[in-house]
Amino acid sequence: MAQTLSVENPVSVVQQQKVIIPNKHGEKLVGILHETGSKQIVVLCHGFRSSKGEENMANLAAALEKEGISAFRFDFAGNGESEGQFEYGNYFREADDLHSVIQHFNGANRIVAAILGHSKGGGVVLLYASKYHDIHIVVNVSGRYDLKMGIEERLGKDFMDRIKKDGYLDVKNKAGGVEFRVTEESLVDRLNTNMHEACLKIDKECRILTIHGTADQMIPVEDAFEFDKIIPNHKLEIVEGANHCYTKHQTELASIVVNFIKTTLQEDKGAPN
Repeated sequence: MAQTLSVENPVSVVQQQKVIIPNKHGEKLVGILHETGSKQIVVLCHGFRSSKGEENMANLAAALEKEGISAFRFDFAGNGESEGQFEYGNYFREADDLHSVIQHFNGANRIVAAILGHSKGGGVVLLYASKYHDIHIVVNVSGRYDLKMGIEERLGKDFMDRIKKDGYLDVKNKAGGVEFRVTEESLVDRLNTNMHEACLKIDKECRILTIHGTADQMIPVEDAFEFDKIIPNHKLEIVEGANHCYTKHQTELASIVVNFIKTTLQEDKGAPN
């Protein structure tokens, strides 16, 4: 563990600890544990080409801290400080990274009470729930329902022709520098990831919250309503005027997340065995 930082808050002393966890490919995943001393932990998953340091991740971890709930935000392989090469697609591979994180904390005699993902991370936590069935509180913040959508905006209109010709295409920034490479294999991986099919496999006892902003220009709010149609144990929260990153709605986002997790944990605690 590197660099332990203690932060005073009204509930307890919070320590932020850097934790390194190997994934099943032997790559080191780097995360920050906001340690409040609670046995339960909420794991936070970032979005596409982002990291554990994104504003949503840091603010949600801080909000959970204030309620005395430990939180862990980490970088998927190929992102942030974690090892590995960035790959377009990779949804199920990232779900497996999440599985490695959860197994680590289970092995440390902790309980991962909830998982939350923003944007691509929202898709990852839903795929995780469809595959592993061991987490009973899942929060999908602005996840995409149809992964065939949104590709043209990022890769250009003729992306399929170009990628078939060369086997890859490079996504460049305004200055002409290459931001990342998309291989044909990674594009097919995304196109073959069916969120509708996966959501039908989620355990009916699993409590899912979807949050989406009405002013989201990256992933339309209609996607949230599609999730609401097919996930049985589902709650939908629409944040009026919020964009994809909740730039002006951080407090509202944190309040919705914390209230849902706390309420669900209290209900579960009161439920008969």
